[in-house]
Formats: sequence, C-alpha cells, structure tokens
Amino acid sequence: MRIVFCGTPSFAVPTLKRLLAQPDIEIVGVITQPDRPRGRGQDVSFSAVKEAALAAQLAVHQPEKIRAPETEALLQKLAPDGVVIIAYGQIIPAKLLPIPKLGWINLHASLLPKYRGAAPINWAIGNGETRTGVTTMRIDAGMDTGDMLLQREIEIGAKETAPELAARLSEVGASLMVETLRGLAAGTIAAKAQNHGEASNAPMLKKEDGRIDWKRSAREIYNRMRGFAPWPGAYTTFRGQTCHVWGEPASKGEGARLPSGGNTTPGMLFGEKNELLVCCGDATVLSVSAVKLEGRKPVKARDFANGARLKSSERFGDS
Repeated sequence: MRIVFCGTPSFAVPTLKRLLAQPDIEIVGVITQPDRPRGRGQDVSFSAVKEAALAAQLAVHQPEKIRAPETEALLQKLAPDGVVIIAYGQIIPAKLLPIPKLGWINLHASLLPKYRGAAPINWAIGNGETRTGVTTMRIDAGMDTGDMLLQREIEIGAKETAPELAARLSEVGASLMVETLRGLAAGTIAAKAQNHGEASNAPMLKKEDGRIDWKRSAREIYNRMRGFAPWPGAYTTFRGQTCHVWGEPASKGEGARLPSGGNTTPGMLFGEKNELLVCCGDATVLSVSAVKLEGRKPVKARDFANGARLKSSERFGDS
C-alpha cells in the first residue's frame, strides 16, 4: 500500500513509526504543519511528525494551507492508496477526499461519536469518564462525523493525566491503524455510520477552562486538574494574585473533616495536621499538594501556607 501520512503532534508519531515498520506499507510522503515559533523564546521548531519523518528520510511537505492547488497536485502525483491523518490541524477540503481510493483514514482519540473535536482526551478525563479509546474513521466534510471503521476501548486510570493517557492511546492507535489499513485493502471492514444523536463535543481548550470553580465537588475539580494538564492547568486566585494549584480529594477520615465552626464557603482554606485543605462543593474537601504563585516556582502546599501566614477564613478564588 502506498500511504501519505498527514499529522503534526507527538500523538501521531507512534503510528508513523509503526507504519514504517510494515513490509507491505510504503510511506510515499508526509504532510505536516509549517514550522512555528514555540515556547517563551519563540524559537522556530519542527513538529514532532516532521522530526520523525526526517529521521526516517521521508519526503516532508508543509503547505501553509492544505486547500492550496499545489497540495492537490502533489497528492495526484503521489497517487496514494490511502492517506492516514492524525491531529493534522487543518480541515481537509472536500475536493481532496476522493483522491486516495481507500480514503482519508483518521485516528481519533475517543470512542466516537462521543468527544468529537480537538481535545477528546482532555475532556474525557475532565468530565470524569472511566473508559475511552480510539476510533479509525473515514473523514468526510464534517468535524469527526465520518463513517467509523474500527474501535479499541481502554480504561482510564484513576489518577491518569491527559499526557499519560495520550501516550497510551497513541500506541493503541498505532496498532489499530495498521489493522484498519490491511482490513480496508482486503475488503474485510464494513464502515459504520455514526449515531449523530449520541455525539458530544470536545472543543479546543481555552485558558478560561482551567479556572477552578470551587463550587464543584473535589472529585470534579481533581478530574479537571488531570484533564487540563499541562495547559491550561488548574488555577485560581489568592489575595488577588493568580496561582496554579495541584491536589486531589482528601482521603476519607480525619483529612476529609470539614472545618469546625460551620464555615464551609467554597474555596476556604484550612489546616488539618500537616495538610492544606480547601472546602469544595457538595461538602467535599480537596487536599492541596502544591501551589505556584504567578511569577514564582511551585512549592509544596505546607511551604505555601507557612510562607503566606494564612489568616482565618482566607480562601482561594477571592477575586
């Protein structure tokens, strides 16, 4: 099979490497996003897919816009049997979809039709899901609405973060893509339409998504901490200053006891032995492990509390 690989981030790299190891699959070209400035220094860097492709001595193409006529001409010249597309970052125009006879085969990091969109892993964890998976599908003109080919389901670890789950799903997806391509070539896979009535969305994360609403339960806040790592993270305010917070629901028993006096205002800070605890919604408590004030390094929760000299009834989210 002649395959064009289309992708950008590290999530796509295991599939590219797995396809390169198959004797019956030839990668005839790689399409990835243009080099972009990244990080604080805004140094121009390659995408993870470009780095892997160059290491494998593959031809790399980086159109500014994939809808440009040059891309259509390139695909017609390469004449691939299929295009594998994973987190590429641009919408594929309808005119390009018929070029490969097997179609454009996408690996999506959810059990479609749930969590369509740019951030399925983040929202699955953030919403407290305990299971997720990967789906291969033929893309169409919609957003993750094409016919499904194969799926693989896995469990989400109770403390697993988005980067950790993404690393596992990328490996599961690599095997599933090989199975999908061979099944399509052999004619043994029957595409299945999605039930659009069961669809849910997983939009691109915004900074505001990381703002902690202390009226949520400690479990809900913890799920969002795990799901929105590393960006935008989970942040709040303290004495008018933005700070990022890490923690988990307080264990049952002494550590989970609400503060005496009956003041359980969401976000209120209190101490219990060597812990820094926060009142949350539904009479739950979050045990804080670390805090990072704006412009400073992260510190352990007790060091933060000692340095701040906490006063009675002080709280996170005070402004």
